[in-house]
Amino acid sequence: MKIIAITTPKVTREDASIIKSLLDRGIYAVHLRKPDSDINECRRLLEELTAEQRSHIVVHDYPELYSEFSLKGIHINRNVSSLPFDYNGFKSRSCHTLAEVERYKEEYDYLFLSPIFDSISKLGYRSQFSDEELRIASVQGIIDDKVIALGGVTFDRLPYLESLNFGGVAMIGDLYKL
Repeated sequence: MKIIAITTPKVTREDASIIKSLLDRGIYAVHLRKPDSDINECRRLLEELTAEQRSHIVVHDYPELYSEFSLKGIHINRNVSSLPFDYNGFKSRSCHTLAEVERYKEEYDYLFLSPIFDSISKLGYRSQFSDEELRIASVQGIIDDKVIALGGVTFDRLPYLESLNFGGVAMIGDLYKL
């Protein structure tokens, strides 16, 4: 099961060392999601990482950083709603319904499905799926190795999510407690 880290929304002095530590611990990818920071703050952060470390970064808010820093890929969400015209790299997308997962699964390398549980890092961001809905989606093959669980994911919930055939998990809150 892939474990994916998502950064906190604002660039901090500690970000580079946190990202390095997460990658050293075997995190599959780090999603650089910095909606509360500008492109130059993100650029300075990426400059603190090695080329190898940057090859594990998927960028959310500033897709132009992908080429500039040879990042792993680009993530599509509300802030970045489409990929650059000639883009052929790694791509992921946020989904909030099972219908979206079915619609986009073939086009993307993986999809975030959220919120699976009540969010740890976003107050008021409540679970949208019942256990029964998730189990049915798993049996139907909607949830599979291309679907990443997001929202309230903690290490103690990994066995449950594995039983539903999620291909991985994305975390913010629980990872920053390490």
